[in-house]
Amino acid sequence: MSKATRTDTRSSAPHAADSHDLIRVHGARENNLKDVSIEIPKRRLTVFTGVSGSGKSSLVFDTIAAESQRLINETYSAFVQGFMPTLARPEVDVLDGLTTAIIVDQQRLGADPRSTVGTATDANAMLRILFSRLGKPYLGSPKAFSFNVASISGAGAVTMERGGQQVKERRSFSITGGMCSRCEGRGSVTDLDLTQLYDDSKSLAEGAITVPGYTGGGWNSRLYSESGFFDPDKPIRRFTKKELQDFLHREPTRMKIAGINMTYEGLIPRIQKSMLAKDREGMQPHIREFVDRAVTFTVCPECDGTRLNEGARSSKIKGVSIADACAMQISDLADWVRGLDEPSVAPLLTALRQALDSFVEIGLGYLSLNRPAGTLSGGEAQRVKMIRHLGSSLTDVTYVFDEPTIGLHPHDIQRMNDLLLRLRDKGNTVLVVEHKPETIAIADHIVDLGPGAGTAGGTVCFEGTVEGLRTGGTITGRHFDDRASLKESTRKPTGVLEIRGAATNNLQDVDVDIPLGVLAVITGVAGSGKSSLVHGSVPAGENVVSVDQGAIRGSRRSNPATYTGLLEPIRKAFAKANGVKPALFSANSEGACPTCNGAGVIYTDLAMMAGVATTCEDCDGKRFDASVLEYLFGGRDISEVLAMSVTEAEEFFGAGEAATPAAHRILTRLADVGLGYLSLGQPLTTLSGGERQRLKLATHMSEKGGVYVLDEPTAGLHLADVEQLLGLLDRLVDSGKSVIVVEHHQAVMAHADWIIDLGPGAGHDGGKIVFEGTPADLVEARSTLTGEHLAAYVGA
Repeated sequence: MSKATRTDTRSSAPHAADSHDLIRVHGARENNLKDVSIEIPKRRLTVFTGVSGSGKSSLVFDTIAAESQRLINETYSAFVQGFMPTLARPEVDVLDGLTTAIIVDQQRLGADPRSTVGTATDANAMLRILFSRLGKPYLGSPKAFSFNVASISGAGAVTMERGGQQVKERRSFSITGGMCSRCEGRGSVTDLDLTQLYDDSKSLAEGAITVPGYTGGGWNSRLYSESGFFDPDKPIRRFTKKELQDFLHREPTRMKIAGINMTYEGLIPRIQKSMLAKDREGMQPHIREFVDRAVTFTVCPECDGTRLNEGARSSKIKGVSIADACAMQISDLADWVRGLDEPSVAPLLTALRQALDSFVEIGLGYLSLNRPAGTLSGGEAQRVKMIRHLGSSLTDVTYVFDEPTIGLHPHDIQRMNDLLLRLRDKGNTVLVVEHKPETIAIADHIVDLGPGAGTAGGTVCFEGTVEGLRTGGTITGRHFDDRASLKESTRKPTGVLEIRGAATNNLQDVDVDIPLGVLAVITGVAGSGKSSLVHGSVPAGENVVSVDQGAIRGSRRSNPATYTGLLEPIRKAFAKANGVKPALFSANSEGACPTCNGAGVIYTDLAMMAGVATTCEDCDGKRFDASVLEYLFGGRDISEVLAMSVTEAEEFFGAGEAATPAAHRILTRLADVGLGYLSLGQPLTTLSGGERQRLKLATHMSEKGGVYVLDEPTAGLHLADVEQLLGLLDRLVDSGKSVIVVEHHQAVMAHADWIIDLGPGAGHDGGKIVFEGTPADLVEARSTLTGEHLAAYVGA
């Protein structure tokens, strides 16, 4: 048989391996999914749509991606699995055709002060190797350029067995690190304002220490007044140098006070360990107020904020130190690296150039490598995570993206679309959870979940193409071609908020008047300086309520009722109606089921195997002790109330015998932001990103501020929900509030009374005001990128 004939015979019958071209999901019941069964084509771009809370993330992340990761983890030895996060098998009957899943989500990068854009990617590591090879003068290994490695040296005797005898040898070692010794590689130092710690005109006996918890003769104050290091009746300003040193800085010393063993320590290190080591958000309000008042963060005077010691800063390549390189805008750094021609490190330069070019290509060329990772927005963090996958040689992988267009100007969305298509064209399966019509439009396959959110969602309403979605009759299909029109008339401002000489980050000495009493929208491409202008220049005072995109803190015991403070009036109403203590009606306090401690489920840890959560048999998952459930209010027990949706509860507490005005006010605010479908007792850990931000907005609406600053409130919002959000913003303005919104969504821009556009580009190409005026003027002028995209959006 000839070679040609043999080839023809083989090609006529498809190979069995080529038949696996679908990911099959049958009977998915994770969270609110109702027995979902779908088939997703491989090596195609599939977009999952639906209102916020309809079950998109439950299907894509909690079912498909979670099972893929679990199966991969099971290929490791039991010993290795013991060090990995344990993943339970999702609630699903059949999952077939899975491939390796790479998840690129919106989880913020770690807010550790040592984490930067450079350390979160491989760029810093490559730069350190480059400087250790080419830097003049030569310093040593790459550790010499790391701000996380301290310089240490030591010597001593070591004892070892040799030839059956114990032998002592002298050994010495030294490590040359790049860490600045003053700030320990953080770039900033904390200074305590001593006048906020004590009143030096008073003695310790008169209550000189003004730190919360150190007043009123408690153990903290007795530790100092009865230590014996100084006279407790002597005013602090008359302390000798030695006494002041002991009072403020003494090393830990064991002693007895009133017959009890205690450890004495100087006031400053004691406060640093007990208060400043904690996360600010987790502090009690009075402690947080004290810390804000007493602590100032200043740039480290020794390293000038570079985090590196003098040695690391002295070694240079062509006159540029590693500190200079990390401070450059990444697009400029890429040009500098391109200009280096050193055959001895050619592979390293190629890899570094590719990494830096990926930043530019993905629209993050305006960042610098020394930018703290914790200051990146959710959208920026997600794009930083994408960088390592852009040049990857892997194919036949499933990439899972969570709203990759969040934080992107319409101008940048096209670039993101091109990247998604590139990943697909390399032979990968790309799954995207998305709301923006520009990205939905490029999909090969669309899965629309709904029809509603929460318990009203969890079913597949449509599967097919973009054209089919438009005529499919689903909520997404009906709103797909929605376009907000420009306002016929705009409100007149009642005053202005003057900003003069703003120079935070990349702002170039900006002077602008933000109108008050209207809906003002700050826009511009990603990295143009919007957040720097608003958060850096709008004074955060009693009159300003700022709602950012920071994550909500809360465990699986937290829920909308506890987070918003709604549970407090409900508990009091139950207690008053039944003549018992309010603490009985908390699943985290006295009313908790003793078997599961109020969790509703019992967790069984199986070491390196996935843990198992089973519903508590005693309380049947209701979380409360049986005796507590006998107390009724309005004919319902506390577990039935927490199982209600916001809409049901609003009706329940609004009228009749269960009328509770305090609870009704909070529920009305939750309904106003579009969370009427949430159940009061739903764990915060199960909420989507859009739901969390709206929950934050609802809690802040009760504050007395006159100026609301919102950072991209449309993040995670379905097209149908944007209309409701605009109505809420209008109600806020009509009630006499001033609303300032940082936003990319064209519907919000079109609805604005006043637009301030920053640009013209990002990083050092931005930071200027390129337009101020009404949306109609911006569309007419078309003088900026925003103007062009807004004009195209409204069809002008």
